[in-house]
Amino acid sequence: MGDDARSFRTGTIGSYAAIGDSFTEGVGDPGPGGAYIGWADRLAVLLDDRVPEHTFRYANLAVRGRLLDQIVAEQVPRAMELAPDLVSFCAGGNDILRPGSDPDDVAQRYERAVADLTSRVGTVLVTTGFDTRHMPVLRHLRGKIATFTAHVRSIADTYDCPVLDLWSLKSVQDMRAWDTDRLHLSAEGHTRVALRAGQVLGLDVPADPDQEWPPQMPRGTMGVRRDNIQWAREHLVPWIGRRLRGESSGDHAAAKRPDLLPL
Repeated sequence: MGDDARSFRTGTIGSYAAIGDSFTEGVGDPGPGGAYIGWADRLAVLLDDRVPEHTFRYANLAVRGRLLDQIVAEQVPRAMELAPDLVSFCAGGNDILRPGSDPDDVAQRYERAVADLTSRVGTVLVTTGFDTRHMPVLRHLRGKIATFTAHVRSIADTYDCPVLDLWSLKSVQDMRAWDTDRLHLSAEGHTRVALRAGQVLGLDVPADPDQEWPPQMPRGTMGVRRDNIQWAREHLVPWIGRRLRGESSGDHAAAKRPDLLPL
């Protein structure tokens, strides 16, 4: 997937609302007071730096665990009500992870939301899936993620949306870009995504998001196996258990920044 969206240019962005799930909420990138930071918050800082002081406004409506239909019902109307200059729309990932999900069906519902958003707000930044070829468990879903990603790019062409193409962001294919749960980005991973999002919007960013990681000592087979067992015990088994019980990590969570406020 080529990153042809990098040439996209916007006018002055004075307000930004982020909608989505745990990825956009910032899970894996802990901040003060138990809140999360994440790529959207970091992108907001880059945008804030381009306008007069205290004039930029930002809302983050994302809630971990949300499925596409929940995002459309809860967050899209609020984003349209706020009517910011920019909305980032990242949804559908949790749907794709569910057994038996159909990426074509998810994409049809996703497109309806993009159509609604583009009719009411300024610019809508859409986000592809990650290339999961090197990730335990998720690599088995790579075909479904690729299909959904192709749909997202087609939808972006139809509605003239810039694309945050995570599939082509090679730096986040390194496991150091991921949190210990291997499902959410680490702080450095979120930073890389924010830098790429800035590039997509035509910003001069302070670092290259695809900068190579420092060399790392190779791990022995026993060490890797031990890490995998610990990960499965601490993260994979509880995650599967929640799915079987129909629970979500966001059942009692709310948006961390529901209004457009200065940073």
